[in-house]
Amino acid sequence: MSGSIAQGTSQTHGNTHIIHILVRLPRRMEDVWPWVATPEGLGAWYTAVDVLEPRLGGTVALRGVGAGQVTAWDVDRVAEYTVGDGGRVRFHLERDGEDASALRFTHEFQGEAETEQRWRTRFERLIETLAPAAATDTADIAETWED
Repeated sequence: MSGSIAQGTSQTHGNTHIIHILVRLPRRMEDVWPWVATPEGLGAWYTAVDVLEPRLGGTVALRGVGAGQVTAWDVDRVAEYTVGDGGRVRFHLERDGEDASALRFTHEFQGEAETEQRWRTRFERLIETLAPAAATDTADIAETWED
C-alpha cells in the first residue's frame, strides 16, 4: 500500500470552518502514532513543535500556529491539540488491514488561514515519509526535512 488522501469535506458555520480528510497510510497505527504525537514527528511533516506535554490537558505550542492544550489523548489512537488562532487539530488513527492505518483528520478553525489543499500537501509529505522505502526513525526523517 502506498497511501492515499480521500477528497476532504469542508463545512462553514458563521466564521468557523471545519475540514475533514481521510488519509490512508502504509503503516500500522503504532508506527504512525509518533508522527502525530511527538515534536519530532509533527516537525517532520507539519510544523515545528516548541512544547508538547503528551497527556490530556498538557501544554502544546505549534510554531506558526499557536499555543494551547492537548484536548484529547488516547495513546496510539487520538491526539487533539487546541491552539490559539490555529483552532482544533485532531488526528484519529484506526486500523486499516494488517499493515496499514487510516487517519481521520479534523481541523476546526476561524478565519481563512487554512485550506484543504494546504493539508493535502502536508499529508502527501507524511505519506512520503511513511513509504516502506523511507527511513522509519522519526529523528532521521526530521533531519531529512530540515535539509
